[in-house]
Amino acid sequence: MAVSIAKTKVGASGFSPEFIAAKVEDGRDIIPSTDFGFLPIPKRLRYDPDKPFHFGLLLNVSFGFASTFVVANLYYCQPLLIEFSRFFDVTYGEVSLIPTLIQAGYATGLMLISPLGDLVRRRQLILLLVFMSTTLTIGLALTPNLRVFEAICFLIGVVTVTPQILMPLAADLATPERRASALSVVLSGLMLGVLTARVLAGVIGNFNTWRIVYFMAIGIQCLVMVGAYFVLPDYPAKNRDLTYFKILYTMVKYAVTEPLVIQTALINIASSACFTSFWVTLTFLLGGPPYYYSTLDIGLFGLVGMFGVLVGPLTGRLIDRLVPWYATMVATLVLLVFQSVQTAAGGINVSAVVIACFGLDVARQMQQVSLATAVFSISTAARARLNAILILSLFIGQVMGTSVGTEVFLMMLLLRGPHCPRNHWFGWAGGFEARKSVVEARKKDNGSLEVNQTDSSRQGEKMDERLVKHTPPRDASNAA
Repeated sequence: MAVSIAKTKVGASGFSPEFIAAKVEDGRDIIPSTDFGFLPIPKRLRYDPDKPFHFGLLLNVSFGFASTFVVANLYYCQPLLIEFSRFFDVTYGEVSLIPTLIQAGYATGLMLISPLGDLVRRRQLILLLVFMSTTLTIGLALTPNLRVFEAICFLIGVVTVTPQILMPLAADLATPERRASALSVVLSGLMLGVLTARVLAGVIGNFNTWRIVYFMAIGIQCLVMVGAYFVLPDYPAKNRDLTYFKILYTMVKYAVTEPLVIQTALINIASSACFTSFWVTLTFLLGGPPYYYSTLDIGLFGLVGMFGVLVGPLTGRLIDRLVPWYATMVATLVLLVFQSVQTAAGGINVSAVVIACFGLDVARQMQQVSLATAVFSISTAARARLNAILILSLFIGQVMGTSVGTEVFLMMLLLRGPHCPRNHWFGWAGGFEARKSVVEARKKDNGSLEVNQTDSSRQGEKMDERLVKHTPPRDASNAA
């Protein structure tokens, strides 16, 4: 293994840190020692092909917390719209455009930035995105102009895709038997950020100026950036033979030609529509007869959803033991059960609403993790693009938010069985085994059987060749 170090003398001190570019070349990869060419990577976080990173619980939880505090940028504004209208002296209709702009920016980032996880080093990309979102948040906290505020909100939405870079990275770092558990921790952190952002912003905005919310967000994101620098391992770039536009083209190709991706996206759209519809209509249910709850009381139901999110990592362990199709089926049936509870008794007793809130959050998270686990198995080199398709389908479902999905997402799942070949659009094949370990064992046995059959056929061919060589011609034997 050759080690090449670019050295630049600076007086008697040795080397200039701005120009040190220590790289290790092992014939397979060039491993950098700096981020952006000047920021040194801690030695323990540098990629070593001979010593893979141990993706333990601490690193997994760090991914989850980073997702929590970064995705919160998308939701701080929602409880503060009234304060915005007073400060900028505009109508509620004008400030209601702010959440829409943030979500539009987020959708743009999903399409144009998150696929970069398949093209560049993820550590550099995450550090850059967090730095940009922190810098833009400073603008939000200081600007006195509504139009500037709206433009910055859109840009913050664009760069707040760090959790969608961390999800595929967690899938790459985790072992296959722990992949679903790792994904569930990151997803739990993301969903926790959605809930906590609204609570924190609402409480702070109620007792102080809305600018304090964004100053708090700046401090939190600085902590995330520092934590990412000291915790996030470096990982080599994938698909170096592809260009950015080729990455976008292949993402579209996956979205329209890959049967499993299309099935998963349709399930995600319909299920997300139902889930969003439940939370949107919950406000009207609890604010009207027979409950007549205040806004504060209704907001506390978000805490019930928070408990459901915290249970999410436990469902990941179950998904690790099952074929993803069966985990999706279990989650889908549980969703239908709790939706039935809400429909039948939600307007009669508040306990039914509490049970539905908890159950729907747990089941929806289990469904998302199982769908992601199934799709990520298609290609290790395209996980960022596949994840972008999944999140975009979820986003489309949230925009729809109708009850149409209830009749659709179970049918979409049943069209392709648990062991349907990758290139088949419809059908069932390979039996009904639900345990992943049994399925993997069968694949190994079948693989070894095929190898043995190939070896025996080759031996048979060699024996035939020997017989042909040693058997005298028929005419020669007759002559004798």
